[in-house]
Amino acid sequence: MDDPTPARLSGRGDSVAGSLGGRQLAALVTGPSGTSAGYRRLAGAISALILDGRIAVRVRLPAERELATALNTSRPTVTAAYDLLRESGYAHSRRGSGTWTALPEGRTPSGVTRTITLPDSAIDLARAAPGLPEKTLADALDQIAPRLAQHARTPGYHPYGLPEMRAAVADHFTRRGLATLPEQILVTSGAQHALTLVLGLLSGPGDRVMVENPSYPNALDAMRRARLRPVPVPVTDTGWDIVTTESTLREAVPRLAYLIPDFHNPTGLLMPERERVRVLRAAARSGTWLVVDETLAELALDVPAPAPFASHAPPGGAGQVITIGSMSKTFWGGLRVGWLRAPSGVVTELAAQRIANDLGGSVLDQLLALALLDRAPELFPSRLAETRERRAALVAALAEYVPQWSWKVPPGGLSLWVDLGEPIASALTRRALDHGVRVEGGGQFAAAPGVFEQRLRIPYTQPPERLREAVQRMATALARGLPAGAAVRGPHFIA
Repeated sequence: MDDPTPARLSGRGDSVAGSLGGRQLAALVTGPSGTSAGYRRLAGAISALILDGRIAVRVRLPAERELATALNTSRPTVTAAYDLLRESGYAHSRRGSGTWTALPEGRTPSGVTRTITLPDSAIDLARAAPGLPEKTLADALDQIAPRLAQHARTPGYHPYGLPEMRAAVADHFTRRGLATLPEQILVTSGAQHALTLVLGLLSGPGDRVMVENPSYPNALDAMRRARLRPVPVPVTDTGWDIVTTESTLREAVPRLAYLIPDFHNPTGLLMPERERVRVLRAAARSGTWLVVDETLAELALDVPAPAPFASHAPPGGAGQVITIGSMSKTFWGGLRVGWLRAPSGVVTELAAQRIANDLGGSVLDQLLALALLDRAPELFPSRLAETRERRAALVAALAEYVPQWSWKVPPGGLSLWVDLGEPIASALTRRALDHGVRVEGGGQFAAAPGVFEQRLRIPYTQPPERLREAVQRMATALARGLPAGAAVRGPHFIA
């Protein structure tokens, strides 16, 4: 039986911290086809998972026979893969103790480097979220002070969210074209919190969840921690593969589908209206819950802001669509306020589930969010203009310092999905960190290991001069050469 305990980083020596069952590891390494044929592909997939931080160090791998059975492959294939992992420093073995994961000397899992505090001179391009102007924050604090004093005389617990915040979010949906009542809104501590609540209520270990490939890393991590089985569908430079999406909904019948149709993270693409209708129809036929992330929907830079995804459903057809939103991308990530829109009965169940975790969100944060939402018509045009200016500055810097890279300018959102022309993203991100730039390689956004190694996501949320400096530093890192053999080459990670 698979060990349900999450694997953790352990202490010293040959001690191990938990183990992976054969079915657990098979679910992590298999791609959309359900297979991981070839020992090099298998070894590469496991290595990539270790580097991504999705498999911890010093975790015991399943026995060769057990993994071979789970993968429906031969035992010699698994034996050869484990041998390759040991030769490359990604595994150690000892007679009687099995095989456990490791890292070659000098390597750090990318999931760990994301949490390292950078020096003041460093430029952080790993987070696609804007800051909040000081005056805007000060004005909002002055505005809410009397209301905060009134709330301070109450217990302050609001599992559904402040009533006035729920009403404001409902009104916002209605103005965007989707009639919404306050009882259809749950205010959460950010969009990630909303997604975690939905996963906990509507799915269980082993359930399939359809995801875009690439997709938002924190959402993918939440699904893996919930022990769900991601079923990837491609998002390419030209958009969504809707035929594959429809067939996946029809044949895999996933319990949930997680989509980012508005200025998709990381590609910046906008799903056309006719494709939204097709996805809604296919999901309705399969009985799949659609979880639609609209945190970027209002960051429309070159096109009109899209209407809510659920507004394209036929009358009464939005009953299995849950829409997630947040203040983080439009205003400030430090304001931990998000929301979800769902049928009122589902909102009630989610609020009951939420009480077990945090009893309710911060009253202060919600009042600040309300004040900012009230001023959105005044504040947002300048925010969009600033974002366009920063996007242009990033594009200009890339064209000057790394003209061999390529990208498409997205019609909205907060980042470029840059093609490096060769599979060097992992090596480049490590070397860039040495030059004072933290940036995410494409593998972080992959729903299956070993892909998008030729991509970087570069946000344009920093001031123009900082963006220019960051690109110049990355170009310097590239010019000085990357470690030999450091690139992940698709399924052939280990040469």
